[in-house]
Amino acid sequence: MRSKLFVPASRPELFSKAERSQADAISFDLEDAVEESRKEEARASLSAYLSRMTRGALGKTLIVRVNPASSAHFLADLDAVALDTLDMINLPMVESADELRRAAQLLESAEARRGMTRRIGILVNIESPLGLHRAVEIAQAHPRITGLQIGYGDLFAPMGIVSGEPAATQAVRFAVKLAATLAGIPAYDGAYVDIANPEGYRRDARAAHALGYAGKSCIHPSQIEAANAIFRPAQEDIDHALEVVRAAERAKQDGVGAFVVNGRLVDGPFIDEAYRIVEQARKLGLA
Repeated sequence: MRSKLFVPASRPELFSKAERSQADAISFDLEDAVEESRKEEARASLSAYLSRMTRGALGKTLIVRVNPASSAHFLADLDAVALDTLDMINLPMVESADELRRAAQLLESAEARRGMTRRIGILVNIESPLGLHRAVEIAQAHPRITGLQIGYGDLFAPMGIVSGEPAATQAVRFAVKLAATLAGIPAYDGAYVDIANPEGYRRDARAAHALGYAGKSCIHPSQIEAANAIFRPAQEDIDHALEVVRAAERAKQDGVGAFVVNGRLVDGPFIDEAYRIVEQARKLGLA
């Protein structure tokens, strides 16, 4: 998911526009984007929309950001969106592995009530100081976890850190990426709120991409193009990776573990990275 477009679940008139966008994923928001008085209405609208859909018809990953597991809305959210057309729930404000496991159990019960034949994944938000402190433990808490995502606003505010402060932002990105890597799952960068500053979004996205992030949230359709362009391998990297893969296949036959490609020494981790780049490029139709 290079780009993940947020859509308020209380704005069903935006659903079809999101469908037509170039975003890799759509994240329907039942949490912060919906006023308390409209939660039930938004839940019903989104459930009806997802129920009418055919799985995979849009060619996009479909996500619902539910309310926190500790909230009065969580169970109702799960009952409304536990449908075969949904790929993931985005679980906000996770602060412990036990909390995550309890949420996964409740999701499993909701699926059972619906008679579902497939399991919905959980995209976990790391967005509080305690959640960040426990990120490694949280990331490995359950096999349903499909990735970690940063929520900067709730994370920085309690610590008095200015939103967007570069050193703190990169430190958080590194910590969350480390936790995700240890769990064998991707990490996704959070939102960039200054919609009127497209260059700022690109700069922010490039900084996340440099730390190995798989994609970034988009709070406006104007941010999608930049995310899709940045969170993909550059053509020169694809070309090099293809050469490494071809050389690795030859070296494997010869029993050689390290070799040189384009003047660069290549061994185990670089070979693995080359295969990853080639796989991503092929999925995107670039190789």
